[in-house]
Amino acid sequence: MALEHASSAEKSSQVRIRLSTSQTDISLPENTGPILVNTSFRRYALSSLVNAILTTENPIPFDFLINGTFLRTSLDDYITRHGLSSETTLHLEYLKAATPPTHVTSFEHDDWVSAIDVLSSSSVATERKPIANLSANLGQQRILSASYDGLLRVWNTSSNILATSPGAEKGGHASPLKAAKFVSPTKIVSSGVDRTIKVWHYTEDPDRPPSSLNLKATLYGHSASVESLAVHPPSNRILSASIDHTVGLWSSQKREAPSAPEHLLPSAVLRGAKRRKRRSSIPMSEYGPLTLLKSHSGPVTGVLFAPGYPSVCYSTSWDHSLKTWDLPTSTLVDTRIASHALFCVTALPEQNLVAVGTSARHIALIDPRTSAATLASIILRGHNSAVVSLAPDPNSSYALVSGSFDGTCRVWDVRSVKAGKDGRIGEHMYTIDRGNSDKQVRKQGEALKVFSVAWDSEVGIVSAGEDKRVHINQGKVSKDENALR
Repeated sequence: MALEHASSAEKSSQVRIRLSTSQTDISLPENTGPILVNTSFRRYALSSLVNAILTTENPIPFDFLINGTFLRTSLDDYITRHGLSSETTLHLEYLKAATPPTHVTSFEHDDWVSAIDVLSSSSVATERKPIANLSANLGQQRILSASYDGLLRVWNTSSNILATSPGAEKGGHASPLKAAKFVSPTKIVSSGVDRTIKVWHYTEDPDRPPSSLNLKATLYGHSASVESLAVHPPSNRILSASIDHTVGLWSSQKREAPSAPEHLLPSAVLRGAKRRKRRSSIPMSEYGPLTLLKSHSGPVTGVLFAPGYPSVCYSTSWDHSLKTWDLPTSTLVDTRIASHALFCVTALPEQNLVAVGTSARHIALIDPRTSAATLASIILRGHNSAVVSLAPDPNSSYALVSGSFDGTCRVWDVRSVKAGKDGRIGEHMYTIDRGNSDKQVRKQGEALKVFSVAWDSEVGIVSAGEDKRVHINQGKVSKDENALR
């Protein structure tokens, strides 16, 4: 249709395109064949063309992929850069465009924020046990934060603290926290430098405030800081990553948990110290691990239950390795060796990819089905410092967000890749600077580090770090025609 208005000069520079999409609600009619368009067309003109064919009442902005790369130039520039002939038929996949994540709110803390998690009707923690009495049942979500002051906090999205964990004198953590997760709407686990994992019962009743966090059990087994946690709510299983070079497997159910190793209990540590009081006067249930997995030669930094296969897990380490474990037999199944320390792990299961963040400032995407001799299928580059946290997009099987010591979070789409000398290379789509562009929040000329990121379909992208804040950013499918330009 757009061609009918082209001048004769314009018609001399044309190319055939074939449009397709994987989104059924915006599919073209079946009889739509190749379309002759002007090579000067960019994303805006192509979006207008698709909207005209779909006869949409309100224009929808689209993105376009050619051979796995988002089109950010004119068709002519793309053809020239790739050495293609104008006689080539270009295959374009179109999809609804997303807007860059925008800042919604921030939560202030007294110390660095090491970890965050989100509870919503769509989060993993509610899959097995739907939200009952919690206000989240009314469309409100909860944010869990873990801080270097040793405290857990549960927030609503209006920046109000609903509950705070007790201090060490009442059974809480005695050192900075490093990880925290919702296991269910009423169960939380946390870990920290004090070498323990604690299981908490969270209670919230709108008719009888305030909410509360009560300690239910303390898990002993690690001999050094517990840096990361992963949970599998249906089985009540917990994975832990520790500086002591081991991966721990635990149960949050008392009836399944074995006794705690006596030599790691506070009573054993304090036994030889005369007149020394125990840190906590609160009676505690103390349990040990189901198993400790030993193979890493350096501190373990990240753990993950394999999506869809909770009997398998992945772990990353400073020893440069990604390891795959069979949990029922406590057996090491596979080891992939990188060139740099690995700091975190997540998965894009529909793409059969495991993503790891590295000290070399990039993200490596690994297909665990391939030969162990092949490390990365795709490399994502763009950060200026170590990548320490990753989270998948809950609304897309292709996207993920990363958090880095460079003070930013970056959003990636693995379909946006191109061939490079080191293989397939991807670039980030959007950057969340978390206020680090403001010189007043920089420390000694360096951006304040990001320690943790999460991505929830209802809340958005949540991040935390050295600035003592939790930030919430949201990005949605655009309905603004100006987003096309």
